[in-house]
This record gives sequence, structure tokens and C-alpha cells, in this order.
Amino acid sequence: MAEPSTARSLKRTSWPRKAAASVGDIDTSYLESLTGYNARRAALTIISVFLDRMAQYELRPVDFSVLSLIAHNPGITSRQLCGALDMLPPNLVGMLRELEGRGVIEKREHPTDRRAQGLHLSAAGKKLYAKAQRTATELEVDALHDLSAEERETLHGLLRRVYRPQRKSGEPDQPG
Repeated sequence: MAEPSTARSLKRTSWPRKAAASVGDIDTSYLESLTGYNARRAALTIISVFLDRMAQYELRPVDFSVLSLIAHNPGITSRQLCGALDMLPPNLVGMLRELEGRGVIEKREHPTDRRAQGLHLSAAGKKLYAKAQRTATELEVDALHDLSAEERETLHGLLRRVYRPQRKSGEPDQPG
């Protein structure tokens, strides 16, 4: 007679497990030779600190990125935001609606394109962004405490070259 599926699953999961080896005993040398692995581990470390410290402002990394681009580019359009952040428009629409509902961004008529709306920080958005920017700067220094300022700048430059490769002379600009 066949066992019920719950009994089978209980049997499978109830066998004694060996104690997991400590991380120091695991050979991660191959993974640590891969750029993607290292970039992902570094990103997870920084994002963890970011989420903890930005919780007071109710900002996720992508929200902060959007506010930063609006703060530094008043009047930027949603299309430009999508291009700069490599986002799909449907993903941005809800986020902008939420930020507008919180009173931190405003949509205004675009000065040269009647079909577009420029995005601006409201007075409350400027205050929020100023605090969040200070926090972001501090958390970067704290998260990268083992690196000097020069090493951090070198790291940033190298990472930009991965996601934003330099064009060879004579190549047309990439769309986006």
C-alpha cells in the first residue's frame, strides 16, 4: 500500500543531518575568483546595511535612486529615469505614484515637450532626500570601512566599466 505523500515527505526530512561545516572549512576559492560572485556578495552586504538605515525614511534602494536622479536632475522625465536606471516603464509608474502620494515628488509641465511631465522634489522631498543622502554617504563609508577613499573610488570606477563599458572610438552611442 502506498504511503500518503505527507508521510513520505516527513520521512525524507526527518533523517539525521550531519552538522554543517563551518564556513572557514568550505573551499570557496573558485567562487571567489568570479567577478559576479564577489560583486553580488558585496552588494548584499551593502544593501543589508542600506535597508536597515533607510528604514527610517521608508526608502528602498530603487526609491533612493529615483529620488537622487530627480534631485540632481530637476525636470527629468520618467522615460529618462527608466533609461538611467535600466527599468521598465510599468515598474516605475507605481513607484512614482507612491512617491507622489507621500508628497515627496511633484509632476510639472515639461518646458519643451507637452506630452511629457517633468519630475521635481517637493519641499518635503528635498528635506527627506537631504537626510537620506547623508545617511547613504555614511553607510557607504561604514560598509566599506576596510577600503581607503582612494580604493573606494577605484572600486567604483572598475564597477562602472563593467556595467557601462567605454565605447571604442567611432562606435555610435548605445540607446538607453
